[in-house]
Amino acid sequence: MAVRPVIVSPPSPTGGRRVRVNGEILGLAYDLGDMVKFLRRAGLEGLGEAEVARSRLTEWRGGGPDVWTT
Repeated sequence: MAVRPVIVSPPSPTGGRRVRVNGEILGLAYDLGDMVKFLRRAGLEGLGEAEVARSRLTEWRGGGPDVWTT
């Protein structure tokens, strides 16, 4: 599997965080469950919420995996 950087933007004013993989916007995540769904669709399968929260492939901007609202 190729390394795919995951960028999670800071929470938006309306809630949720934009998720990108290799520069492609996957959607707006409101929790780790959404992240898991997006990453599976992007081909990063076999990851649960705990793995997504700890993954070194993920760059969390504006707060870590426990921050979803402003």
